[in-house]
Amino acid sequence: MTALRSRQDNAGYLFLLPWFAGILFTVGPFLASLYLAFTDYDLLTPPRWAGLENFRAMLHDATLHQSLRVTLVYTLVSVPLSLAVALGVAMLLDRRVRGLAIYRSIFYLPSLLAGSVAVVMLWRYIFGYQGIVNDFLALFGVQGPGWTSDPRYSLGTLILLHVWTFGAPMVIFLAGLRQIPAVYYEASALDGASRWRRFRSITLPLLSPIIFFNLVQSLIASFQTFTQGYVISNGSGGPAGSTLFYNLYLYQKGFAEFHMGYASSMAWLLLMIIAGFTAINFLAARYWVFYDN
Repeated sequence: MTALRSRQDNAGYLFLLPWFAGILFTVGPFLASLYLAFTDYDLLTPPRWAGLENFRAMLHDATLHQSLRVTLVYTLVSVPLSLAVALGVAMLLDRRVRGLAIYRSIFYLPSLLAGSVAVVMLWRYIFGYQGIVNDFLALFGVQGPGWTSDPRYSLGTLILLHVWTFGAPMVIFLAGLRQIPAVYYEASALDGASRWRRFRSITLPLLSPIIFFNLVQSLIASFQTFTQGYVISNGSGGPAGSTLFYNLYLYQKGFAEFHMGYASSMAWLLLMIIAGFTAINFLAARYWVFYDN
């Protein structure tokens, strides 16, 4: 057993080697950004030590606060919706439907293209003032708004885009559903449990580790949203700041206004926000995540 465990450990370390090698390329920029967060740096002249000035400035930056609100609304609305849709579709596909591999590939494909410029351009075309959605509404005599140019709807269209790319968590949910023993459902059916009861008492508890994993992954990814807001607003974050995601504002400060020191401090604030949400999820997990030993 000792020799077998040693070989398994060695194999594990071998697979971890690419990750360890990657650290060599990230530690330098990581530490450099930490230093730059406490400096006044414009990319053209040497950084000048500024202490906590960048962090004090963030307290009074109304645009930064707006970008935080947009990102939080986007995250808190899109993540639960996309996970709910992913779970629902996974449960439908778990019914041993014919051609499962084809359906799984079709539903998974949008998630592969989610962050691409082409998909966001297509989305802007579909929901533009003269887009496909408004052409369809015109058939019924309804004049639709500019979904991507009206601040009342622009963020909603990006949330819908995020929900549409539910393929990755769906595949993980489907794998988790396949691991739930069928005997549990058979026994509950014999006891007269309804479908809703079986879903609430069997599926959700046994799938809770998978739900937790998808939740953490989706939260982290949603806080890093950039391409959707950049393309849909041509880099401005408009209309009226309704699609000004935090990462987009960070990009504007760092690469448009050349306030790289301030942008670095924003990056560290984002890291702390993501770490905070992740920590909250891990603390709350002990009350609702069930591990079947």
